[in-house]
Amino acid sequence: MARRKRTRTLLTWLDAFLASSAQAFIDFWTKVERSYKRPFYVIARRLRFAFYPLLALGAIAWLAYDWAGPRSLDSAENAVFDQVIKSRPIEPAASRDVVVVEIDDCSIEYFKQRGEGGWPWSRQRHADLLDALDRAGIRAVGYDVMFEDPSPNDPDGDGTLEAMAAGGNGRFVFGASRVHSDFDVSTGATPASQAPGAFPLLADAQRPGPRVALLLPYGDAMRQHAALVDITRSVDGVLRDMPLYERAGDWGIPSLPLRVAAEATGRPMASFPASVRINWRSDSRLPYVSAADLIESKPICRDAKEALPTLKQAVAIVGYTASGLNDAKPTPVDMAMPGVAIQAEAVAALVDHSAIWMPPASLKYVLAAILVMLTAFAFFRGEPATDIDSVFVATNLLLLILAYAGLTFFGAFFDIYASIGFVSLCFGACRTYAAIQRGGAVGNGDFIPEFDPAQDRWLVFARLRFVPYPSLDDRAANRRRREYRRRLRRFLYMGTDAVMLEGVVERKSWLHETLDDLMVLVWKGPDRATALRRARHDLAVLHVHLNEQDDRLDDDGMVKVCCVAAEVDDNLDESDRGERLRLREALGNVLDAPREWPLSGEIPLLQTEETDPGAAACNTPSIATKSDSASVRTSAD
Repeated sequence: MARRKRTRTLLTWLDAFLASSAQAFIDFWTKVERSYKRPFYVIARRLRFAFYPLLALGAIAWLAYDWAGPRSLDSAENAVFDQVIKSRPIEPAASRDVVVVEIDDCSIEYFKQRGEGGWPWSRQRHADLLDALDRAGIRAVGYDVMFEDPSPNDPDGDGTLEAMAAGGNGRFVFGASRVHSDFDVSTGATPASQAPGAFPLLADAQRPGPRVALLLPYGDAMRQHAALVDITRSVDGVLRDMPLYERAGDWGIPSLPLRVAAEATGRPMASFPASVRINWRSDSRLPYVSAADLIESKPICRDAKEALPTLKQAVAIVGYTASGLNDAKPTPVDMAMPGVAIQAEAVAALVDHSAIWMPPASLKYVLAAILVMLTAFAFFRGEPATDIDSVFVATNLLLLILAYAGLTFFGAFFDIYASIGFVSLCFGACRTYAAIQRGGAVGNGDFIPEFDPAQDRWLVFARLRFVPYPSLDDRAANRRRREYRRRLRRFLYMGTDAVMLEGVVERKSWLHETLDDLMVLVWKGPDRATALRRARHDLAVLHVHLNEQDDRLDDDGMVKVCCVAAEVDDNLDESDRGERLRLREALGNVLDAPREWPLSGEIPLLQTEETDPGAAACNTPSIATKSDSASVRTSAD
């Protein structure tokens, strides 16, 4: 028993401590929020709805800067692409027409153990490999190995390899490289029109074109059939797109994938795009064969029961995959993919027409600008209904589904997701600013000073609702109600003396259809005449605001209003109990009163007793309170 008592005492103490701590934190955090929310609201009262066009102009200016400079939207789009390409449920099958001939660790070790040297291989061995591919009936070969200088130890091999290049008559393409542009002024630089495989990009291309520094193979035939093996990564270091040629003035200098694909397909190089985005795959890969297996014409690096890939009329890309040769690049699916595999994937994309189709890069910027303007305009008209948030989320989900479906089944990637992300930031800024406007309109104490009945003794309540004409069908009536709420919110967010009481019944509640048109506006004043004057002014301006556009609400329905004025503090009760009861009873009167008047510019129902004591909108008698001696003085104006 004593233990239970001590436990209950401890729990009681702990509960009290947590409750007091929570209350202290809430009080402290309220002060923190008001320290910045009230200044924000003061700014919002001055800017009003000019914030939204200013936001749109600022966003468009940033888009223009980003398009001309860092291209941040591209980086965001690339991150989405990487995620989708790795997580799509179905991958396309790898090409069967393109084969990777790899100079792997096994091939290098095999000849080394035979005492024929390790890496680098002799030129004769490379010639033997080309000869083996030629005898197998290969259609075209891209050799992703640089042969810059003649070999001092193998002149015969140099001649044999050069003879193979000449005999291939363009079917064998050798690697070349673009030297840094600083060397373009050197005497050894090549005029663009005379570069290997150079083709005009314009019909009237100027000859000989600018000089370009190139690192070419040593032999004449090899130089004639050379192409660039340089690989350009994205700004984040990941390789997604393969450039197909180097532009030099009016001329294009082809890459190895472009020249091999042109030879294999018979298409002119000018008919291919400037770059290609490879349809990267995580699981399926191109057929591989070890170089030693081809040179020796027997299983060396593969299982004896494993058959070679079909080489007849195939396209082969030769390169090294051996560890330690530093020819690996990061891709969306493999952070260390061999360079020869990347070259082969690019060739496969061109030969099989399997490259990912992407719209022009400018599309994302144009789309982002249009969506930002539409978003800003939607909020400029007045805060949209909360349903727009659900629409926004559903749109993003739909785009994500389309991204997976497009990449999986159609090889297309619409790079608009970065635009949606950018617009989401602008949408969030609009929502935040609208929340500041709304905070003042509903009388939130974080944005405006709290109500003090000792200073503002009188309140005027107005119940407003929109009643569509019976001639409207349900669809049109619902649309007009939404338009009425939007215009009413815009009027209140502009800054008025009124405070709105909205959302008495939660949306989708079983009472919502009956009370969804409920809107109560409240004005305060030190005396009755001041409170009535403020209410008259705002309601008259509201009537103009609701009907100042061509699409007049008065043409499709009527805004009806019922008003009640009440003194909530008569200085007879020192406690706040009497004030609270008077306020509740006055609010009950405005909700229950059956009599309503059409909203108009005159507002006779709000005349003071001195000017028009007979005018009345709600025949509500004075109501006695349950307090000690005070009664609520309500005036049914």
